[in-house]
Amino acid sequence: MDHVNPGKLMAEIESAGYKKATSGTLCLVLKSFLAGALLAYGAAFAYHASAGLPAGLAALVSGAVFPVGFAMIVLLGLELVTGNFALLPFAMARRRIDAVRMLRNWGWVYLGNFLGCVFAGALFAIVLTGAFAHEAGALGVKLVATAGAKTLAYEAAGWQGWLTAFVKGVLCNWMVALGTVLALTSTSSTGKIAAVWLPVSTFFALGLEHSVVNLFVIPTAMLLGAGISVGQWLLWNQIPVTLGNLVGGAVLTGLLLHFANRMHGGDPGARSPGVAAGPKPVAGLLRT
Repeated sequence: MDHVNPGKLMAEIESAGYKKATSGTLCLVLKSFLAGALLAYGAAFAYHASAGLPAGLAALVSGAVFPVGFAMIVLLGLELVTGNFALLPFAMARRRIDAVRMLRNWGWVYLGNFLGCVFAGALFAIVLTGAFAHEAGALGVKLVATAGAKTLAYEAAGWQGWLTAFVKGVLCNWMVALGTVLALTSTSSTGKIAAVWLPVSTFFALGLEHSVVNLFVIPTAMLLGAGISVGQWLLWNQIPVTLGNLVGGAVLTGLLLHFANRMHGGDPGARSPGVAAGPKPVAGLLRT
């Protein structure tokens, strides 16, 4: 059996968070660049497959196919900041890493995800328009319309739109971060794919807000002529959605799992059974 039981899963989450926090900068940037590009592929596939379908069927189809990008990221062991929003706070709560290493990882991975999404988006824009020689077709129209709904619609609603984007970000990453965790419940490729498909399909079909997906959708739509400024993109989507993703991943997934599974009456920072010995104390981490 390749299933990892919940007790051992906590040790796997802790170990994964520690490994990510102690990875080299170049490794983080390259892995996160690839992750951003693969997630862009998944989003493009989902929008292409659902373009022109009735709303309900479009949600079902897009949700069913979008996780292909996430599955590739998990199987290749790449870096996606939304998953790291859960894994690293878990490891910090168990005193394996400090806040400096956690923030360092988030910063470099977010940058790499951004670069990968924009790079892939620029390539898609070239292909869809024949090197900007003609209109972008059905997929281009879908991307522009989606980007407008993710920015201009929120702007028109004012503070309520901003709050809506934030809460959609919370709900989204509660599922996405859970997908990152569930990937650790299996040691087989098939098991990992099946585990991550469930929550990731759910968030995309529900039309929630994922900050890394938006790093692909909105800049690509802007390249295709969407009337969205950089300020509108950042203020009405990227900032509130990223903050929401952070809350959904860190609080509702990483820290909630930590507190729900810590040893009764013991030290909540104690290493879970099965985690290899390492430089657990924060002071030791700062010297590495």
